Amino acid sequence: MTDRITEFRNGDLTFDVVDTGPLDSPGADGAVVVALHGFPQTKESWRRVAADLAGRGIRTIAPDQRGYSPGARPRGRRAYAIPELVSDVAALVDRIGGPVHLVGHDWGAIAGWATASRRPELLQTYTALSVPHPAAFLTALGTSSQALRSWYMAAIQLPVVPERGVRAVRPRLEASLRRSGLDDESLAIVRERVVETEALTGGMNWYRGMPFGLGGAAGDVTVPTTFIWGARDSFLTRTGAIGTAAHVLGKYRFEVVEDGGHWLPETHPALVAELVAERIDSVR
Repeated sequence: MTDRITEFRNGDLTFDVVDTGPLDSPGADGAVVVALHGFPQTKESWRRVAADLAGRGIRTIAPDQRGYSPGARPRGRRAYAIPELVSDVAALVDRIGGPVHLVGHDWGAIAGWATASRRPELLQTYTALSVPHPAAFLTALGTSSQALRSWYMAAIQLPVVPERGVRAVRPRLEASLRRSGLDDESLAIVRERVVETEALTGGMNWYRGMPFGLGGAAGDVTVPTTFIWGARDSFLTRTGAIGTAAHVLGKYRFEVVEDGGHWLPETHPALVAELVAERIDSVR
């Protein structure tokens, strides 16, 4: 596909997209990187990585995902179950017109793991950031401090109350995110495009959809895969990160960012871009 895109559709949902880098993507042999953001982020979380990839001749397409794009905010928890998230990725790949190099961070990584295992024909490579393979994550819940770190996932299951709570304590929330490594520019984007809009409910609905299939989110992955984890991540343990290797049957690279926390696309864009480019090169 050689046309710049600003949106794509999946059924009656319309997703906003930012499309950067050279249209012919010479650095990726004509393929593109699709970058999936997490919570409480938007497609702008990839702006620094995409700029670096563009300098390497690689095109990046990053959508505002289900619940975040104003035209793609379905009601109800089941609308955010894993099969729906995978169907969104499939619709975007179909819009692009061929297999892509998928990159996902946080919840975007979970959608990516599920896509890599369920729809491997859509991908040339996969690079996951921060969140391990879902099976490794679930194992870590019972064998490490992961359950304590994930307490908020249970709290978010309530309707309405979590959104009110987040807005009521926004300064303290922002201070917490800042301590975990998120910079002020990125915090402003989170505030203006998520916390102060209906995207907050949309993002929380990803957590509310967890009871409808996180355990079966992903089987073993055969797509060439890189997993990047920050050793200072406040939310994800080393146990799950290390355990991911058992669920990747194809070529696999595990990269630990010793000075990295959770927000790797924002804090370590050059390193992330380099590792994505190296994974792309591995299949050229």
